[in-house]
Amino acid sequence: MKRTHLPLNALRVYDAAARHLSFTRAADELAVTPAAVGQQIRALEDHLGVVLFRRTSKGLELTPEGEAGLDPLREGFLRFEESVAAMQAGQASDRYTIAAPREFYASWLAPRIAPFQVSTPGVQYILAPDEASDFTEANLDLAIRFISGPGELEGVQLAPALQVSVAAPDARDAWIDWPEAGLPEGTKPCVKTSSAGQAMSSALAGMGRTVLPLALVERALEDGRLIALDEPVEAKRAYWLVAPVPQWRSKKVKALVKFLTDA
Repeated sequence: MKRTHLPLNALRVYDAAARHLSFTRAADELAVTPAAVGQQIRALEDHLGVVLFRRTSKGLELTPEGEAGLDPLREGFLRFEESVAAMQAGQASDRYTIAAPREFYASWLAPRIAPFQVSTPGVQYILAPDEASDFTEANLDLAIRFISGPGELEGVQLAPALQVSVAAPDARDAWIDWPEAGLPEGTKPCVKTSSAGQAMSSALAGMGRTVLPLALVERALEDGRLIALDEPVEAKRAYWLVAPVPQWRSKKVKALVKFLTDA
């Protein structure tokens, strides 16, 4: 069945004008001008083919036709609000589903989520195994990816795009490679890995030196498990917190993003 097009904005103006029995006070509530309220009411009356208000010596009054439509209209607005609340509840506020590189979660994200968890008791955290997971299929709220920018997603860079050469204090004089290492030309690595996490684990085990994102190794540098072999330099990629626009705009995601970026 084809649904009738409803002038929802005009109906909202009508509801406000009926409650206040004043175009001026309705305009104040809606943050528009009284003239705009009057235009919306006239357009609604033309659309419906009835007169909704009349002016008397005592002020604005509803006509019987105007009175007749108010209760069903307000019940409808209430149902709209319930519908919106139901849709928002679908993105449960009592849990976060996050995809992140395992090593970055351990060294950077977990220590920062811990105090957020204390301030939000009862919230569950679900960690997806693959940061490249599809947001819809995995029902993700957020993902952390090692990328050059958010692309079509909304996002915020979590740390400067810097990389540093590192090794364990007792490391072998050899190189550990991974796809983003950018080792010096002609280098023959003793270990070839597929991720920053594997390269970091190899370095921590003393298997050689490698080049890793500074954000990934900061804690290991602070506690002496790794040492920096030179000063950090700029890199093409960084860790970004990303999500599609609908998730990014949700209240719970905004809260976590603000906490992580303010920390």
